Amino acid sequence: MASPLEDDIFEKLKQKTDAAETEKRQQDVNAKVHAQYQKAQERLVELVDDNSTLPVTISSIRVLHATHTRREFLERIFQPLLSVNRDGPYTLSEALSDVSTATNQLNKFDIFKSPISIFIDKPDPSDPSTTPTDIAVYLSAQERSRYTIKTGTEVGHSEGNAFVNVQLRNLFGGAESLNAHGSLGTRTRSAYSVGFDAPVLSNPDFRFEVNGQASSTLKSWASHEEVLKGGTTKLKYLTEGGHRHEVGYSGIWRQVTSLAENASPTVRGDAGDSFKSSISHTWINDRRDYPLLPNRGYLMKTVAEIAGLGPLGGDVGFGKLEGETQAAVPLGSGVTFTAGLRGGLLYPLSLSSGNAPIQSRINDRFQLGGPTDVRGFRLSGLGPHDGSDAVGGDIYAAGGASLLFPIPRVGADTPLRLQAFVNGGRLLALKGKSKEGVMDSKAVASNMRRTIAALKDGLPSCAAGLGIVYAHPVARFEINFSLPLVLRAAEAGRKGLSFGVGVEFL
Repeated sequence: MASPLEDDIFEKLKQKTDAAETEKRQQDVNAKVHAQYQKAQERLVELVDDNSTLPVTISSIRVLHATHTRREFLERIFQPLLSVNRDGPYTLSEALSDVSTATNQLNKFDIFKSPISIFIDKPDPSDPSTTPTDIAVYLSAQERSRYTIKTGTEVGHSEGNAFVNVQLRNLFGGAESLNAHGSLGTRTRSAYSVGFDAPVLSNPDFRFEVNGQASSTLKSWASHEEVLKGGTTKLKYLTEGGHRHEVGYSGIWRQVTSLAENASPTVRGDAGDSFKSSISHTWINDRRDYPLLPNRGYLMKTVAEIAGLGPLGGDVGFGKLEGETQAAVPLGSGVTFTAGLRGGLLYPLSLSSGNAPIQSRINDRFQLGGPTDVRGFRLSGLGPHDGSDAVGGDIYAAGGASLLFPIPRVGADTPLRLQAFVNGGRLLALKGKSKEGVMDSKAVASNMRRTIAALKDGLPSCAAGLGIVYAHPVARFEINFSLPLVLRAAEAGRKGLSFGVGVEFL
């Protein structure tokens, strides 16, 4: 009779033997699969080299390993390749081009590991339904993990925070995703969001998105805290020319609360609750070679929003338009010249016919100044102030130009650059506002023209400086020494070193 110790040793040896046998079987399977793949690739090379102009028909397409992806989702992508009603001859090279295009489309969904392997073979000759021109296409598409959890810390935009992000991928087998995000920070004290995203009709360039959010942000430059709760829906699509569009609706409850003891009358006047109901459209045409540190190309972007008009409801009404353009030109030897312009206006609208347009609120007005837009000024340091509070403006224009140089002994192939820059801007409140917060509707257009014309009165507030730029794949980092050159009364300049992190810089 064996002892317990012998039994334990025997059991462990048996487990090791079983594991070794399982591993060997898996290795044998992998070797067979690899051999089949290599053989298929050799056949593919032979087919392409010797028969590129021969007529073919794709008899079948099989996506291997896509166990959690719906069949009908894949059929919308590959069914056009199986059509028999083609005009004119269909050659092997054309078939391979179409298969490659469809595979690239499949890659865009971000639910499969890259690369997706393609191999082609002849169908079973014993099948009476096949013809000599038939080919069978196989795609080896290994699915990515169905969930991702990330935790970490972030520093940027004058704040730091800790976050957790959870993503559920390919939720219902059609490349849907569910994202949940939570963060705690120094300025954005708390932020929580849940978003659902899904492609429309298996098109990776046409997506539907719905989000819910709640956040609490300390706005020390205006002596208050802003609490937001609400949701948004969006349709996102990409045109064949590479233009990106977003059309959406948002319903957001806002609260200006936790006012500081020295909060200005303007901030106190906007304290309390408001509800914004708006539709928006964003258009982006980005032709830069590397957006975070472009060497050549250009960017054009517009954002339009209408709130409170007609059936939209809510208790704020405005039309808001922002535009941005940027260009980068290589000067040789790794030196690049970049220049950019931004501008925006907030046009007051009445909530219903017959009523006067209402004054904009601090929640909706523009803020300008800081390490990611007009450097050399404190965060929201430009524009109208009430005491020490930056209360924002209704019209702004800003621009900047930079020369980026490779760092000696580092080279132009690295994401490090020396920077010399000059930037400036103006932020103005709309003229003609009354003490009651309403305006004569007939005078709004005239006041808007007067305010726009005032942008060119005198020199803009501006600053110049030198710095170091590092373009990380996630964000751009800058350390700059800035010197304000033109500073208006009540505006807050910042002489000396500043640190900026972001994805959009002036």
